[in-house]
Amino acid sequence: MSKFFDNPLERTAPPEARVPASFQIGRVTIAPATVLAPMAGVTDTVFRRFIREMGGCGLLMTEFTSADGVLRAKDRKAKRYLHFYADEHPISAQLFGSNPETLCEAAKMIEGLGFDLVDLNLGCPAKKVVKCNGGSGLLRDLPLIERIFRSVRAAVTIPFTVKFRAGWSEKELVYRDLARVAEDCGLDAIAMHARTREQGYTGQAQWDWIAHLKQIVKIPVIGNGDIRTPEDAAAMVAHTGCDAVMIGRSAASNPWIFRQIEQYTLAGRYDVASESDRYAMIRKYFGMLIEEGFPDSPGKMKQFASWFTHGVHNGSHLRKAIYDARDEHQILSAVEEFFEKLLNDSAA
Repeated sequence: MSKFFDNPLERTAPPEARVPASFQIGRVTIAPATVLAPMAGVTDTVFRRFIREMGGCGLLMTEFTSADGVLRAKDRKAKRYLHFYADEHPISAQLFGSNPETLCEAAKMIEGLGFDLVDLNLGCPAKKVVKCNGGSGLLRDLPLIERIFRSVRAAVTIPFTVKFRAGWSEKELVYRDLARVAEDCGLDAIAMHARTREQGYTGQAQWDWIAHLKQIVKIPVIGNGDIRTPEDAAAMVAHTGCDAVMIGRSAASNPWIFRQIEQYTLAGRYDVASESDRYAMIRKYFGMLIEEGFPDSPGKMKQFASWFTHGVHNGSHLRKAIYDARDEHQILSAVEEFFEKLLNDSAA
């Protein structure tokens, strides 16, 4: 996952523009109208509960999970991806795959596990996923997508949604036709990352494409792409008319963003995290990893260190200390030593 943004545009919105307080996906109420994007290697149960505790996120989503893996009894990775706790509701499980029958059976299992929604991934640009005709690889086969939509819709009673990119390339945009097919097949909402598969995470998200979707379908439209601040979220709603916003990369580097959006919606202002807030946040997340007994906690801590310390004064020193540490206890000691010195120097 690309950690930061490529030449971000400064988005503007009318002063009164706000993210909606809630929206509806089938029978499920999402409040606020904000969604944590599914991100491979990021949105596991620890990170999801961490985001939920930070406040302001209406809907959590799992990492994207192989439908084939879900059906393989020995696939421990898929089982770990689909593990969740009661305090994560409402929560959606995202599947990827290309076989209608397999996706149908996997969706039934998702419903049986107690998830509130099931989502189909048509957006992942990773080569290994596309090579198997999953993720955005399916964007070149709308007839197959329609068969998948109809199979899964007939298989489950929980709300069924899809997240997709606008097309394979700017010369192969399919989002309009895909949205119509989704609505015709009875899907309850659609979410679009307003980039193509060729773009990956580079360039600018084309919010006009999201606005086009709102003119085409009556089911809820969730906008995704280039939301870095509460102002960006409000600007997307004002520009596109979308029913909700979905946030991915920004949530990894700024886990407060959902709470900030909620504050901005209510008061037109929001709190900016201090260095002491960031210290508490890092200790909280790392502590949750250890408490969960997460496989390879040190590796997970090192993965998140570059995001969580982005913007911290002399953060590169802390990142090096974390990367050099051998276990989670050394990592926690490095965090405590760094921030206690930083905060003491600031107070002097």
